[in-house]
Amino acid sequence: MTNILIVDDDVTFCLMLKKLLEKHRNQVTTVFSPEEVKRIIHREFYDVVLTDLRMPGLSGMDIIKLIKSESPETQIIMMTGYADITTAIQSIKQGAFNYISKPFQPEEVLNMIREATAIEHVHKKQKVRELKTESRIQNFLEGNSKESKKLKEYIRLVAPTQFSVLITGESGTGKEYVARSIHALSLLSDQPFVAVDCGAIPKELVASEFFGHVKGSFTGAITDKTGHFEAANGGTLFLDEVGNLSYATQIQLLRTLQERLIKPVGSSREIPVNVRIIAATNENLREAQYLGNFREDLYHRLNEFQINVPSLRERRDDIMLFANHFLKQANADLRKSVEGFEPEVEAIFLNYAWPGNLREMRNVIKRGSLLAVGNLIGEHEIPPEIFQTTVKDDKFKLFNEANESDLIQKVLDVVDYNKSKAARMLKIDRKTLYNKLKQYNIVVPEK
Repeated sequence: MTNILIVDDDVTFCLMLKKLLEKHRNQVTTVFSPEEVKRIIHREFYDVVLTDLRMPGLSGMDIIKLIKSESPETQIIMMTGYADITTAIQSIKQGAFNYISKPFQPEEVLNMIREATAIEHVHKKQKVRELKTESRIQNFLEGNSKESKKLKEYIRLVAPTQFSVLITGESGTGKEYVARSIHALSLLSDQPFVAVDCGAIPKELVASEFFGHVKGSFTGAITDKTGHFEAANGGTLFLDEVGNLSYATQIQLLRTLQERLIKPVGSSREIPVNVRIIAATNENLREAQYLGNFREDLYHRLNEFQINVPSLRERRDDIMLFANHFLKQANADLRKSVEGFEPEVEAIFLNYAWPGNLREMRNVIKRGSLLAVGNLIGEHEIPPEIFQTTVKDDKFKLFNEANESDLIQKVLDVVDYNKSKAARMLKIDRKTLYNKLKQYNIVVPEK
C-alpha cells in the first residue's frame, strides 16, 4: 500500500482525488494548506506527495525544498495548469519526480504514482522509515526515569511477536505513539499501519468503516469502500479508545478476530484478513466488564500483552527532557529561537501534576514560545493555572517524606542555590527551608 499526501487548497478536488486513490488501495492524507505540510511531514513518511504548484503562502518550489529536506526519498508530483508548464519543468530540476497537468484522467495519475514508487526506491524508503522511527523513539521514550526505560523495554520485547497488545494510560500520555513504535519495530514494519478512533465512528457507519461496503449497498454508498480491516491486511490495525465501541460492534469485532474473515456491507464475498491488533484505552476495561459494557472474551482477545504508559507526573525525572524536546519542536514550527526556561518556570514544571500529560505540556510550551520576547520562557508566558494549581497526588506532593529531600535538592539546583527563590518555589518560609536542609543534610555552597 502506497502512503500518499495530497496538498491542494481546492477542497473539492482534493477529496475527489483522495477517493480515487483510496479505491485503488492507497493510504491517503489530505491537507488544504501548504503551512500544514510543515506540521506533518516530519512525523510520518509519505511515499508520494501530490501538490498543487500555486497556493497562497508557499510556492510549489518552497514545498519541494521543505519535503526534500525532511524526507529526501519521498517522490513529489506537481499538479499544474497548462499555463504553468514551464514552471513545472523547472520544479523537476529542483527535485520533483514529475508533473501532471490539470485536468487529468484517473489512469494518468495512477500510472505516474506507480512509476514514482518503482521497486528501485523501496529499499531507500524503508531506510528512511527506520531512521525516522528510531529518531522518534529516542525523542519520546528514551527518558532517564526507570518508568521510561521499562516502557521502552516492553515495546522492544513485544514488537517482534504476534501478541495482540492492549495499551492503557491516561489521555495525552502518547498511547498511539507507543502503538506506532511497536509496529515500526515489528516484522510487519513494511506493511500498513491503520489507526482507528473508535469514539469518532458514527453508530450507523461502524460496519462500513471496519469492513467496507460495495457501491449502492445503502444510501450514500456512491462508490466501493475499503474498510479498515482490509486496508490494514498484512499489517497492524490500531483501535484507539476501544472502550468506546458499542456492545454490538464488540460482537462483530470478536467474530472477525476469531474467523479472520470480513464481508463488506452489501457483498456476498468473504475476504480473508490477517492483521495484528493493537488497542488502547484510558478507561478501566475490567470495571466496564463488571458493568456489562465490555465483553470479557473480547478483553482477553485484545489483552495478550498489556503495556501501561505512565503519566508525566510518574516520570518526573523526564519532565525537563520532554520540555526541552517540545521547545525545540515549537521553535521549528514558529521559526523562533527561544533557548530555554527561567529557573522559576523549571521549578513550576517540576511541581505541576500535568493532568493532560505530554499533550498538555506540548501546548503549554508552544504557547510560551509564541509569547516569549526574550531568550527564555518566563512565568508571564505560561498559563496561570500551571503555577496556581496545588498538586493533589500524594506521590507528587512537596512534603511527602518519601521524596521531599530529592525535590528540595532539584529546586535548589534549578535556582542555582538561591535560598530565597527556593523557599518561594517550595511555598515555605526561609526558616522552614533551613530546618529541612539541616534535617536532610543538604549542603548549600556559599556564594
